[in-house]
Amino acid sequence: MKLARDFYDRDTETVARELLGMHLVRRGTGAERRGRIVEVEAYVGAHDLASHSSKGVTARTRVMYGPPGHAYVYLIYGIHHCLNVVTEPEGHGAAVLLRALEPLSGIAGNTRGPGLLCRAMGIDRSFDGLDLSGDLLFIEDPGGRDAPEIVAAPRIGVDYAGEWAQRPLRFYLRDNAWVSRRDRSNRGRG
Repeated sequence: MKLARDFYDRDTETVARELLGMHLVRRGTGAERRGRIVEVEAYVGAHDLASHSSKGVTARTRVMYGPPGHAYVYLIYGIHHCLNVVTEPEGHGAAVLLRALEPLSGIAGNTRGPGLLCRAMGIDRSFDGLDLSGDLLFIEDPGGRDAPEIVAAPRIGVDYAGEWAQRPLRFYLRDNAWVSRRDRSNRGRG
């Protein structure tokens, strides 16, 4: 079952945790591509110094401030696309970065890391602002899942964000082989 808009219109950290185990589905390129979400990062709003929204509304961040349940796709280092899902009410500027997928079908290539995930799923800037309730790109609940064991850890690559860099806002499925990087600290349970 495709996730409804109200799933995304909630607290970003809650949405991030609950996205784990859901399926990201990409259609429209021949064979359907499907992967299980195993790692995410929460960017909780303009007050979060690691978030793009901390700089306010710009051409790049406009989608983050829009309605929940849309894709926010940006380019980093001029070569890697990253897929986020917009969360919380319009005007808040929050999103969840999808960091890693466990390939299920139609995926050729590594999906350990946000840039590799987008490459394997065929996601680029043309998806920025896409409504995730459509048929091209969406997230669905496969149903019948056991409650996953979730690890909470600091986000990756946000050292510039001061105290926000160490907040445990990265979540992943414990012992999943497709996670991009495991936390080496003892804080590991979430």
